[in-house]
Amino acid sequence: MKTRRTWRNRAEEATPGNGALLGRVLAKAARAPRGRAGWTAGGAAALVLALVGVWMFAGGGQDGPPDPRARQYKEFDACLLTDEKGIVGGAAAAPVWEGMQKASLETHTRATYVPVVGEPSAANALPFFNSLMQRQCDVVLAVGAAQVEVAQAGAKDHPKAHFVVVDGSRSAGNVTVAKSGDGLEESVAEAIRRAVKTSGV
Repeated sequence: MKTRRTWRNRAEEATPGNGALLGRVLAKAARAPRGRAGWTAGGAAALVLALVGVWMFAGGGQDGPPDPRARQYKEFDACLLTDEKGIVGGAAAAPVWEGMQKASLETHTRATYVPVVGEPSAANALPFFNSLMQRQCDVVLAVGAAQVEVAQAGAKDHPKAHFVVVDGSRSAGNVTVAKSGDGLEESVAEAIRRAVKTSGV
């Protein structure tokens, strides 16, 4: 099973070795002579401290182990095509996105969405749909008349992908119709579960 790890930003971390180096610099600064020589030594120490601080808080240029709490994702993408309202609360795509999130937690698949901006027509939605296919999305979900029309028309040209269209005209081949309403979220989650199981990832 292919997995992809999400790595935590290590900017706040410092290793014991970095701390020891900082301690040695501080000790040398404390033994520096007074007067002009002391100011010169102190200035040099301050510069070194600044550089060491940047190096420490940037992670020392080392790649550490992945955060064990980070979720591991399968090489499987569920992609949602929406109208320009996107997935905001109250939008037609909101329950679809919730179902995708539910399935993602259960199956460790990645979920993304793309809003179609501009004229609500199939011609305008087509380039957005094509971008999802170029990304090789494993499941493509569509909400809204223009997006559903494009997804249903394009499904036959992408037989390896699964398509879930909300209130579409037909379920056939690799196209599944999900009905809007109270059960939409679970219908979407189940469609993604089935697609993951079928893919064998």
